[in-house]
Amino acid sequence: MLVAFSVAPSGTGRADGSVHDAVAAAVKVVRESGLPNRTTSMFTEIEGEWDEVFDVVKRATEAVGAYGSRVSLVLKADIRPGYAGELDAKVERLEHAIYLGE
Repeated sequence: MLVAFSVAPSGTGRADGSVHDAVAAAVKVVRESGLPNRTTSMFTEIEGEWDEVFDVVKRATEAVGAYGSRVSLVLKADIRPGYAGELDAKVERLEHAIYLGE
């Protein structure tokens, strides 16, 4: 399973609206999980089995909760039993299709 998620606090009291410290706490949880992952400017993607992925998402969300009075979580999942390594393989297939289309 692949999960892309974004988690951020609100009610932080910061005048500039910055949430980078909270997001860093969430990404640290993901990276320490040992599961394949990737972070971009908007989402963190993680790959694994249902229970292990959602445990990491829960712990990352809890880590962000320490930075505000409320937490927003956006999540998208690709559930495809029997497949692994899709974090990179999906992108490789896309790049191959783009290359062949030129």
